[in-house]
Amino acid sequence: MKIFYGWIIVAVGIVVTCVGMGTMMSLGVFLQPISQAMGWSRTGISTAALLNFLAMGFGAIFWGALSDRFGTRVVVLACGVLLGLGLAVASQATTLIEFQLVFGISVGLAAGGFYVPLIAMTTRWFTQHRSLAVALVSAGLGLGSSIIAPLARWMILNHDWRYALLVLAGIALVVILPCALLLRKPPAPIEAVAATGGAPPGMTVAQALRTPQFAAISLANFLCCAAHSGPIFHMVPYAVDCGIPDLAATTVFGVAGIAALSGRIICGLIADRVGAKRTLIAGLTLQAVAVSLYLFASSLASFYAVAALFGFSYGGVMPLYAILVREYFPGGIMGSVFGAVAMISTLGMAIGPLAGGWLFDTFGSYSWLYISSFGIGLGAAAIALTVRPPRLIATPEFSPNAA
Repeated sequence: MKIFYGWIIVAVGIVVTCVGMGTMMSLGVFLQPISQAMGWSRTGISTAALLNFLAMGFGAIFWGALSDRFGTRVVVLACGVLLGLGLAVASQATTLIEFQLVFGISVGLAAGGFYVPLIAMTTRWFTQHRSLAVALVSAGLGLGSSIIAPLARWMILNHDWRYALLVLAGIALVVILPCALLLRKPPAPIEAVAATGGAPPGMTVAQALRTPQFAAISLANFLCCAAHSGPIFHMVPYAVDCGIPDLAATTVFGVAGIAALSGRIICGLIADRVGAKRTLIAGLTLQAVAVSLYLFASSLASFYAVAALFGFSYGGVMPLYAILVREYFPGGIMGSVFGAVAMISTLGMAIGPLAGGWLFDTFGSYSWLYISSFGIGLGAAAIALTVRPPRLIATPEFSPNAA
């Protein structure tokens, strides 16, 4: 039986996002080793994560627009090279500012060219099972946390942080570049059917960015990311500070990643049945509750339990923003519109790691990080409640059931 090539696109998306995004998100496991080896503060190292997300945000809208125009294959190839070179150069950094700029900008900019263009391409390949396909590509982020981070920690413990970054650079080049060659545009009939979203197909990017739907989705995504980025980034050092052994603390991060993987798939399937908006509101509420439970974790078992709940919730909500964008806006501008949403969300992702490092350096604990993340998470759920379907303009070419 011939395999529909769209599933090959999904497989490539999983692998590329696993390596690309997983490498960037693994900076948290480097935090304590680099601080001890180089004498740099956690706030200083966390600034690299801030730059990561700022660069990724700019990259998301830049690469998303380029993928709409020139295709996803070229974008992923370019970003694969950029990621490999950035990690290799960062591994040789001798000053904090050098590390911040190289790792922060090059790795973040490269990461921005993976998730958004691949999600946009996936939506163009599918007219059925679209939510599942998007969720599976998004699941690559969870795989990255559960595979890349423990691998990096193992290399750090057996060698050092420089060796670990250099190996990750090689993995990025060896894995991402061949995978990118498998990417191709869908046949014209599929793309034509998939191109229509929940708005008139003639809508431009500028018109889309002025809609209340774009504003609500972007703000909810921003607050969601601001709520979970700090706890994700500081998860391993917090567990170590609570007396969990180094390698065991890394497995806590892995548990969250595996749970996030299952959350993406399960919530994607649920969204197909009850709607993306309802699933998003429930997931955001669960995420806020899970963040607050970190205040009560002390043993390895309790960290595993909280990490599983937290990972499931933050992983489950992430693909839903792309699904909402796909439902409310034409597929032909998916890369640009979703890139803009992702850019705004990365500002939220940038806040958490830096705020967490500053709160730890100032108060000597992470308690205020989890308290503030809980409140921000509830705010994200409240904003998600305000998302309304767009007002459809009747045209001969457009029908709400066309997709």
